[in-house]
Amino acid sequence: MQRDALPFYRVMAYVSGVFLLVLCVAMFIRYGPPDDPSMSAVVSPIHGWLYVVYLIAVGLLAYQRRWTGWAVGLIALAGTVPLASFFAERYVVKRARVEARVR
Repeated sequence: MQRDALPFYRVMAYVSGVFLLVLCVAMFIRYGPPDDPSMSAVVSPIHGWLYVVYLIAVGLLAYQRRWTGWAVGLIALAGTVPLASFFAERYVVKRARVEARVR
């Protein structure tokens, strides 16, 4: 029996979204008035790797649910826009629940 990819995707959407917000703060600190690059030097690679895991979660979910097209691409790109992964997560959960009722 195959595990459902939805919980993994949900966790990664939130984790990636939170780290993207932390990265935005780090960029403000780096290029803003304090001008300190130390925080962004730590947060940037962490977010980068978490985004890769997020893309894997999107891929697993799309493969498992047989989703294709623009929606999957937009869900994947949601990890690059602040706050978008939270909205994408809500969309994915609603779509998955609707599909579960239809089956």
